[in-house]
Amino acid sequence: MNRSLSLGLLLGTVLATTACARAAEESAAAPVASTAPVAPIQASPAKVDPALPVAIVHKTASCGCCGIWVDHLKAAGFQVDVRDTDDMNPIKVRLGVPVGKASCHTAEIGGYVVEGHIPAEDIKRLLAERPAARGLVLPGMPAGSPGMEMPDGYVQSYTVELVRTDGSTEPFAQHGQGG
Repeated sequence: MNRSLSLGLLLGTVLATTACARAAEESAAAPVASTAPVAPIQASPAKVDPALPVAIVHKTASCGCCGIWVDHLKAAGFQVDVRDTDDMNPIKVRLGVPVGKASCHTAEIGGYVVEGHIPAEDIKRLLAERPAARGLVLPGMPAGSPGMEMPDGYVQSYTVELVRTDGSTEPFAQHGQGG
């Protein structure tokens, strides 16, 4: 890995950690095969898509990357109801986020839990397919995921996981350009 990329990743990690210092546990997921990077959704004034359910987003008031992810949802047509809280853990437990799969924000969308920096396209796919599941999780805060964009456009490989009703997980979508 070249020095510029290493420094960029280090700076991005430090900024994300500072912005989301109160984030719940991060898990160390193993690297996975990747597909094309997620196309960024421009944060232009977007119209709310009435076919999409309201996204209720739980986050801490100080989390900067959470706000950027909220903007990502709005740009994709979601109406968003942001609820700032000092203690995210009871929300994660109530919604069934598996241990070790937490991130810095938790959303309730269309009867599903959506944990972490999940691309809007994956959420729309979940809503279209309507699997018997709790929802989607993206543990930690992968570089380049929505809300964690890097200045150079780098997208770390990451896997969005489907949480089955029994709490087990399986791959749902893969993103990133590898490492």
